Amino acid sequence: MTIREAIDARHSVRAYTTQPIEGETLEALEAEITRVNRLSGLSIRLVRNDPDTIAGLWAYGAFSNAVNYLALVGPNDDKLYPHCGYWGEHLVLFAETIGLSTCWIAGSYQKKRAKKAFEADGALAAIIAIGYAAKPGKPHKSKRFDQVVRLTEPAPDWFVLGVEAALLAPTAINQQKFRFTLVDGKPYVKALRGPYSRIDAGIVQYHFDVGAGRPVYLA
Repeated sequence: MTIREAIDARHSVRAYTTQPIEGETLEALEAEITRVNRLSGLSIRLVRNDPDTIAGLWAYGAFSNAVNYLALVGPNDDKLYPHCGYWGEHLVLFAETIGLSTCWIAGSYQKKRAKKAFEADGALAAIIAIGYAAKPGKPHKSKRFDQVVRLTEPAPDWFVLGVEAALLAPTAINQQKFRFTLVDGKPYVKALRGPYSRIDAGIVQYHFDVGAGRPVYLA
């Protein structure tokens, strides 16, 4: 499965089996986390067998056996949230290609204990539950192309493909608070006002980049 195929296949999962992440799957995931940290300057960590951090949370449904997660940690600056959104979503889709399921979690997970565990590495922006799905995720309802685009010039095919991929991106409470524009042939995406929209902007940016085969810039 390619990353682009993972965009179509991946849906949020809240119920996981008790199968541990180990062996070749663990090695592949940890190697990719190391590569992402080197490229991005982030300090993303995989936490396994922690039954407390996600326990009791509710995000469109209760979590079950969510004992593993990615902690998205980085320098506490203006780029933290979109940067963690971008590279976190890369890891989400990479996980899909090696048989793992995921669910983004922002805000409600932020217990003092979880934050304190990563203070030495930087600020904790969000976490991503990860493991083997007990129940498959379901697709979400998406906005239309014309609802997220403002154009003053014809849209080239690559731009359309990028926006279509972006419409499949997970966003907080499925709000899809973003807008794409095209200025002198250069694509931009802007985060509109909404909960966690700065993380969402990074997630959407990554989807567009994969779908279009070229980068979109944050407005």
